[in-house]
Amino acid sequence: MRCVTSCLRLVVTATVALGLSLGPVPKAHADQPGAILNVWPLKGGGPSAGDGTSSQAFRILYRSTGLKGEPIEVSGAIFIPPGKAPAGGRDVIAWAHPTSGVVEKCAPSLMPDTAGMIWGLQSMLAKGYVVVATDYPGVGAPGIHPYLIGESEGRAVLDSVRAAHAMPQSGASNRFVVWGHSQGGHAALYTGELAKSYAPELELVGVAAAAPATYLIELFDSDKSSATGKELTAMAIWSWSNLYHDPASTLVEADATGVYEAMAHDCIESVAEFEALDKAEKPLTHEKFLKANPAKTEPWESIMKRNSPGQRPAGAPVFIAQGTADTTVRPAITKQFGDVLCKQGTRVMFVELPGTTHTFAARDSVNQALKWMDDRFAGKPAPTVCEK
Repeated sequence: MRCVTSCLRLVVTATVALGLSLGPVPKAHADQPGAILNVWPLKGGGPSAGDGTSSQAFRILYRSTGLKGEPIEVSGAIFIPPGKAPAGGRDVIAWAHPTSGVVEKCAPSLMPDTAGMIWGLQSMLAKGYVVVATDYPGVGAPGIHPYLIGESEGRAVLDSVRAAHAMPQSGASNRFVVWGHSQGGHAALYTGELAKSYAPELELVGVAAAAPATYLIELFDSDKSSATGKELTAMAIWSWSNLYHDPASTLVEADATGVYEAMAHDCIESVAEFEALDKAEKPLTHEKFLKANPAKTEPWESIMKRNSPGQRPAGAPVFIAQGTADTTVRPAITKQFGDVLCKQGTRVMFVELPGTTHTFAARDSVNQALKWMDDRFAGKPAPTVCEK
């Protein structure tokens, strides 16, 4: 493994120094999960590190593992602080983004302002962290996006950390925390559950999630009548029907098929669009979208049950932030999940955000989350709200 990483660093260093796209990587290296397959300058670049110096920002294509164990390509972005890495390397924050869409064109790394979609990025870089942000499989690279399929998300995040370590100039260590919002909170929780078995060479010190999707049956059932819920349900049905070859027609009204297809192929490309969803300014215009409740209909109910986190050990201390005004991820469901983690023996820090809606759960909690991350990297005992 040491040779694989060092060889990749040499190949990519020369390419990035010339400002060119990376050519084919030797097959012996390219098949390794986390191997970097291509590098481009990131559209919009990265923020300054807080002292006027500029970070480096790249769009990357890296190797990961599909649901059947096959090698797949996943895209993402990486932000590298300026200057020389400290002895022992730079610690890594792996960002897992909220829902941006379920088709290839919806990748955050393709958006005009990728950096602006990651709350607290400038502070992270100023503290010397490498920040890597996966797009998830099928979003930014060919393939079907396994929306809210935990194993797929977790592998993509873990391999993004491997890619950050292999990236030249990053100076990344093998220590990391994962930080995610909404779908990304779901991804973060699964990253923790999978880390030890899938990427044992990495050292996960913490899992942080803002308004995470947890108990999918309860969440989909409670959201089915809202405008936001209908949009997210359309994306989920489209993804799962294509992934598992189950026809969407068992759920979708025949005369709503066109609207369903349009919504499933929509992208959420900016903070303003997330906010519009939050305020129900983009409702699904067809009133009767579904003829059956997916949360109570097979095979959709079983897919939701299988992909609800908390069925395995959390893998690290957990930070959860939840807005009290969130109508997409209901606060009571998140609190229930936190209580279950406590009963499993996980050290949980639960932060309630008064008046915060779903869109801004990460924004309103990032300062507390980042302080919590700093302490995990520093080796301090993790605080917990769990009763003794």
